[in-house]
Amino acid sequence: MSVQQQIPLVLLREGTTETKDKDAQRNNITAAKLVAEMVRSSLGPRGMDKMLVDPLGDVTITNDGATILKEIDVQHPAAKMMVEVSKSVDNEVGDGTTSSVVMAGSLLEKAEELLDREVHPSIIVDGYKKCSSKANEILHDISTTVNPDDKEILNKISETSMSSKMVSANSKQLSQIVVESILAAAEQTEGKIRVDIDNIKVDKKPGGSINNTSLIRGVILDKEVVHAGMPKQINEARIALINSPLEIEKTEFDAKISISSPNQMKSFLDEENNLLKNMVDKVVSTGANVVICQKGIDDIAQHYLAKADILAVRRAKESDMAKLARASGARIVTNIDELAETDLGYSRLVEERKVENDKWVFIEQCKNPKAVSILVRGGSQRVVDEAERSIHDALMCVKDVIEYPYIIVGGGAPEATLALKLREWAASLPGREQLAAEKFADALESIPLTLARNAGMDVIDTQVRLRSKTSSAQKPKFGIDVINGQIADMTSRHVYEPLIVKKTVLNAATETASMILRIDNVIAASNSKNAPNPGGMPPGGAMPSGMGDY
Repeated sequence: MSVQQQIPLVLLREGTTETKDKDAQRNNITAAKLVAEMVRSSLGPRGMDKMLVDPLGDVTITNDGATILKEIDVQHPAAKMMVEVSKSVDNEVGDGTTSSVVMAGSLLEKAEELLDREVHPSIIVDGYKKCSSKANEILHDISTTVNPDDKEILNKISETSMSSKMVSANSKQLSQIVVESILAAAEQTEGKIRVDIDNIKVDKKPGGSINNTSLIRGVILDKEVVHAGMPKQINEARIALINSPLEIEKTEFDAKISISSPNQMKSFLDEENNLLKNMVDKVVSTGANVVICQKGIDDIAQHYLAKADILAVRRAKESDMAKLARASGARIVTNIDELAETDLGYSRLVEERKVENDKWVFIEQCKNPKAVSILVRGGSQRVVDEAERSIHDALMCVKDVIEYPYIIVGGGAPEATLALKLREWAASLPGREQLAAEKFADALESIPLTLARNAGMDVIDTQVRLRSKTSSAQKPKFGIDVINGQIADMTSRHVYEPLIVKKTVLNAATETASMILRIDNVIAASNSKNAPNPGGMPPGGAMPSGMGDY
C-alpha cells in the first residue's frame, strides 16, 4: 500500500454531517410537507384554530398561517423556508399566508411523484416556472377591474378576508370600519392612489363585545392626564409635542453641593422651581393648551401646567408621537427653548375618556384627517388579539385593491380555472416539462380541495363536480361554498379577493418549491457529534420517529 493511500482525507470538520442526493431531497420535501400539513386544516371559513403555548405559558389562539408559523419554533432548515414564505407574503400583501404554504407543500408533493419516476429536479423546476408565468397571465385575463372608490366592492373584499377568521360573524360591521379607515388614509400621488398603513393605528382593549369596535378619526393614547387638576377636555386644541423631559436633568458626572444653612437650601429649591416654572412659561407663551411629552414631567412642572389650564400627557410612545405629528401637523421639539408657535399642531378635540378600568386620551378631528385609529373591543384578551390580526389582514386586502384595482372570484374558483387551462396549455410543452405542468395543475387544485375537506365535504366527489362545472363555465365563478357544503357560483355569494394576493401566493409558493427541489446536498456543521442533523437524518442514517416535531 502506498503512503498516499494510508493518509485519511478529512474534508469536513469533526461533527459535520452530510446528507446527499435523494436522501437530502426526500428529507427536505418531507419537512416542508409537514409544515404545510400543520396549517392545512386552518384554511378557509371552516378552518380550525390552533392553540399555541409559548415557554412562558402565554396562549395564542389563531388560524392565521403567518402567526402560527411565527409562534412555533421550527428547527429544520427546509421547514424554515416554508415559514419564511408565509412571512414574506404577510409583509407584502397581508393575506394568503396559509394558501401560500399549502400550495408550496402540494407542489413539492406532486414533484415527489415525478422524482419517483426518475424525472430530473431541474426539469421539474423549469416546468413549474413556465407554469407560474403562464398562470399569472391567465389570472390577469380572468380578473375584473374595479373602481378604487367603490365602497360596495371594498366591503366585499374585506368581508371575504374576515370570513375565515374568528370575527366572521361581525364581518359586516368591521368591514365598514376597515373601508372607512383605508379611504381616510388614502392619498393620490403622481396619478396613483397610495395608502400609508402607518396612518391607521389599531388599539385594542378587552371588554364589551366585538360589536363595540369603533373608528376614531384621530389618535388614541393609552395614557391618562398626568395631574388631577388639569382639564380633562380641550376644544380647539393647540398641541405641543416635546421629546425632552420637563424635569431638572441630572449631571452626567458625580457632583456634590455643600449646603451649610437653611437659606442656602431654600435658595437651591427656589432655583429648581424657577427652572421648572421657566420651562412651563415657555410652553404657555407659545399658546399651547395640550402638551404631549415623550419623557417625564416633574411634579412641580405638572402643578404649573395645571394652573395654566394645560392638559398634559407624559411618557408617550415614540410611534404615537410620530403618528400625532402626522395627524396634527405639529413638529416634535427636542429642546424646550426652541419651542415656537409654528411648531404647534391642531385638533378640534382632546379628551380623556374611561375605557374599561383605564383612562385614555383621545385626540380627534385633527388637522390631517388621514390619521385614524381603530379601537378593537372583545370579550377577552384572546378575542381582541385575534380580532386585531383579522382587521390587519382586512386592512391590507382593501389597501391592495385600492393600489392595484383588480379583483378575482374567491372560494377556490380561480385555482380550478387555472388548473383546467394549464392542462390544456401543457400539451404545447416539450418532453418531460409537460409532466411537470400537469402536476402543477394538480397542485393548484389543492386549494379548493382543502377548502372542501375542511368543510366536511367528500374530496373525490367535489373534485369531479368542480372540474365538470369549471369546464362548462364561461368565466371562473364556481368554487367551494364552505358554509353550505356545496359547489356554488361564488359571484352570487359575493366572495372576492385581490388579484395581487393570488399572484403573490402563486409566485412565492413556486419559488419556494423550486428552491427546495434544487437542493441535493445538505452539509450541517455541529458542535457535537450527537447533535441532530438539520438535513433531517441523524448520523446513523435512520429517519427519526419525531420527524413531525420539526
